[in-house]
Amino acid sequence: MKRIFLAIALFASLSLANAQTQVKSVDASRKAVESALSKTENPKQAEKPATWIKLGKAYLDAYSAPMGAGWIGAPRQDLALILGEDRPSSEEWVEVSGTQMIKAVFPTRNYYYNENEILQMIEVTEPVYPDALELSLEAYKQAASLDEKQSKKKDLVTAFQTLDNNFTTEAYTAYTLGDLTKASYYFEKAYEASVQQPYAQIDTNAIYNAALTSYMLEDLGKAKGYYNECLALGYYGDGGDVYAKLADIAVKEGKNEEGQQLLEEGFAKFPQSQAVLVGLINIYLSSGQNTDRLFELIDAAKANEPDNASLWYVEGNIHLQLGNEEAAIAAYKVCSEKNPAYEFGYIGIGQLYYNKAVTIQEEAVNEMDDKKYEALVNQFEEALKACIEPFENAFAISQDPQIKVAVAEYLKNACYRFSSEPGYQAKYEKYDAIVKGL
Repeated sequence: MKRIFLAIALFASLSLANAQTQVKSVDASRKAVESALSKTENPKQAEKPATWIKLGKAYLDAYSAPMGAGWIGAPRQDLALILGEDRPSSEEWVEVSGTQMIKAVFPTRNYYYNENEILQMIEVTEPVYPDALELSLEAYKQAASLDEKQSKKKDLVTAFQTLDNNFTTEAYTAYTLGDLTKASYYFEKAYEASVQQPYAQIDTNAIYNAALTSYMLEDLGKAKGYYNECLALGYYGDGGDVYAKLADIAVKEGKNEEGQQLLEEGFAKFPQSQAVLVGLINIYLSSGQNTDRLFELIDAAKANEPDNASLWYVEGNIHLQLGNEEAAIAAYKVCSEKNPAYEFGYIGIGQLYYNKAVTIQEEAVNEMDDKKYEALVNQFEEALKACIEPFENAFAISQDPQIKVAVAEYLKNACYRFSSEPGYQAKYEKYDAIVKGL
């Protein structure tokens, strides 16, 4: 899930607004909470929204206090000056979600810096109150319920937005550190904060990620509920992923017809979605239904968008999934003819031949008969060489740097095999340099 996998990049945008704000000490924040709590015990004071706003703010300060003066996006060198005597007891390189980071250990928290020494994540290890954010949310909800004249609307809007951001940051931190359960919980709380009046800016990203993490935890009932809320809000995830996940849940519940209906609905809206397409193919094949229905769906999409080249790419993918190699190549070629600037028709042909070569190579490795082995090697080289031209066409027309690097990786591997033949060594060196970013 892209929104979760890009968590570290999102931290900065969520937290930059709080950069270099004055942070209360742990003791001061605790005393502020105690003082604010005492006011809520006074019946007259407890009727005032300002009393609960003060308590909510005190809990927010208590949440932030153990984090020190650091903020997401801060350079490590700058923080060394700002923190002064507040220094880490140790620092070491650690791997976090497949990324190398510098972990700086402080008495109340851990700072995680990326390879460029930019603070990416703060993990509180000694909170003032373990549930400070939740307590803050409840205090602000109470304030909102008492603010009939909306005299505190501006303060409450800011508070609920801040809580939404803080819960989201905690969710991404938990996810990045491998705690799915905690991540799911905090995404739910972020969604809860976002819908509170008078803020009421539904955080669709939070509800989507609450659904996704619940799905990953195999809590299908909760995932289904959140995914259905996504649909009700007109939020479909990355390329219709919500439909694919709901269909998968339906199939796991033994409701194949419901799953099929969801996938067909998703396909109508997102015909390019690989998740929806693969789900449709699997459900038709597993149920023994006529796969012609898949082509009826794609033909209906073409009727609505006859000049949409990507629909022929999707048709090629359907044929490929069904084992119809020649029909797949024909569809990919039409895709390229429809829009010569759309690289995926060429990519489809290139991947088909490249994957075919890999399959033949694996077969050859296990072949003991010399003649059969030699024949397989010839087939392997023929398929591998066939992928080069379409990949080079894709590389030439693509305007997406990431796609160009991915295609260059294929080309580097293929050209290396033929580096002893004229021209291929130069091609190998060209694409190898691109992959290495030289």
